[in-house]
Amino acid sequence: MVARVVIAAPSSGSGKTTVATGLMAAFTEAGLAVSPHKVGPDYIDPGYHALATGRPGRNLDAYLCGPGLVGPLFAHGAAGCDLAVVEGVMGMFDGAAGQGELASTAHVAKLLRAPVVLVVDASSQSRSVAALVHGFASWDPEVRLGGVILNKVGSARHEELLREALDSSGVPVLGALRRAPQVRAPSRHLGLVPVAERQAEAVASVAALAEQVRQGCDLEGILALARSAGVWSGDAWDPGAGAVPDRPAGRPVVAVAGGAAFTFSYAEHAELLTAAGADVVGFDPLHDERLPEGTAGLVIGGGFPEVYAPELSANEPLRKAVAGLAESGAPVAAECAGLLYLTRELDGKPMCGVLDARARMAERLTLGYREAVAVSDSVLAPAGTRTRGHEFHRTVVEPGAGPAPAWGLHAPERRVEGFVQRGVHASYLHTHWAAEPGIARRFVERCAAG
Repeated sequence: MVARVVIAAPSSGSGKTTVATGLMAAFTEAGLAVSPHKVGPDYIDPGYHALATGRPGRNLDAYLCGPGLVGPLFAHGAAGCDLAVVEGVMGMFDGAAGQGELASTAHVAKLLRAPVVLVVDASSQSRSVAALVHGFASWDPEVRLGGVILNKVGSARHEELLREALDSSGVPVLGALRRAPQVRAPSRHLGLVPVAERQAEAVASVAALAEQVRQGCDLEGILALARSAGVWSGDAWDPGAGAVPDRPAGRPVVAVAGGAAFTFSYAEHAELLTAAGADVVGFDPLHDERLPEGTAGLVIGGGFPEVYAPELSANEPLRKAVAGLAESGAPVAAECAGLLYLTRELDGKPMCGVLDARARMAERLTLGYREAVAVSDSVLAPAGTRTRGHEFHRTVVEPGAGPAPAWGLHAPERRVEGFVQRGVHASYLHTHWAAEPGIARRFVERCAAG
């Protein structure tokens, strides 16, 4: 049995990350093994969750992975833990556009049979909070709203008014947090600044969040609510379940980019690569001048290369090494930030030059779930493979697709995007390989084949 609770809110900006991360850190410091989870495709919040708990932050995305994998992925991440804290996404009932509850916080809470704590920004209301909480408690009878945490409370008198208003709501108040600018994490064009870019400050922020939550929340009440979720039954996801019996001999080395410029990755990807027979070795393109010894394949995920374009450009030895590896035909999987790194230039700064394209910052944010089909055979998938992905960037690559595009997208408009050439697959589309474990197997097989 894993005690579990979902932290939701009426809307983005209400304080879900503050409360969820603070709870994770406070319960961890109290001696519990806490499993951190995030609803949706977000990469940044799980970094703070990992810092708070000492365990990988894991995503639960019913769109990217399908509803059927939410429970198994949860069980895989929560194995051996005392408590799982699941941070929601957007407003509690907001999911994939035009698809009802799919991938919403409420949807995931129901799939996990987990109680919900609603975080309410109370900064500009008093008695009206009762109407808001009543609405969220009654909207979907299958969602069990077990408590509310009042955030951004202005004073003791303000808290008193809020608690009085909620007395007759039937939803207990499990905490009240005062406004505390000192614990806010800095943000920029794609959200919070990742942990890897502000390690010392992030540690201090998480510690401050834990203290704020300890002072303002009923931790015993929240833990009791989480334990009331009952026994979770079902098999845990296994990254090795679909691995071929005759794994490649010699375990090819797959280099995975990391560091401050490339912070976006799902923990399951490395687990799948390892299960498929690879030795996964990390490296930092900002500082390492060579690829890991014996690199047979390269994975460059998402992140913020636009912030570090001068430093990435200045590391000419590594840029040449990446270009040489790609020229040799070795498998290279580049996703979003990785795509930018492989272009000729990013905002005028020379990059690896693997792709005959240029990248630049743009004014418009491109964001949303996508249905996709593989247009060209590649190291990741044969042509015709259907998948689901997510775009999240404020850059433009020109041209947006090569002679052999990576994906055909169906919504919101029909278009092709990305590049397939030799062993390179480069695209803006973020995918979750747990939904398509054959991707990792195919990639490692190509690495082993030389």
